[in-house]
Amino acid sequence: GQRTRFKAFVLVGDKNGHVGLGVKCAKEVATAIRGAITVATLAVVPIRRGYWGNKLGDPHTVPTKVTGKCGSVSVRLVPAPRGTGIVAAAGSKKMIDFAGVHDCFTSSRGHTACLGNFIKATFFALRATYSYLTPDLWRTGTIPRHPFKEHSQFLQDTKSKK
Repeated sequence: GQRTRFKAFVLVGDKNGHVGLGVKCAKEVATAIRGAITVATLAVVPIRRGYWGNKLGDPHTVPTKVTGKCGSVSVRLVPAPRGTGIVAAAGSKKMIDFAGVHDCFTSSRGHTACLGNFIKATFFALRATYSYLTPDLWRTGTIPRHPFKEHSQFLQDTKSKK
């Protein structure tokens, strides 16, 4: 016969740049939820936030266009002007809100009726905000001297001793 199993998707976040997603399957609903909470708290990732236009106030949107993919579903997060709100489907809107992003446009492709893949694709897109290096994250440093110029005096001294 059939064995009924329950799958739980749990989202944790502090609305200040951290979000985690947990998925657990179990024979009972309560066990699945408890397991998913544990998995979600262990899977918390930082979310980078940025500005649209000028850099006044706190960061309010995603820094650039980012994409996440799971199964056939791909979700694209696009920066939005301050005051726009989160323009997204209900599931991804909740996740983006938990991440602390206040303004964001979304675009999705694929079979988005599969809630699991849709939520995971949104999570992967949010996780991708820290996967690239922008100029504000560049290290400032001095350019090292070329070895020929650095050791030229030593080479001249050893030549004159011979």
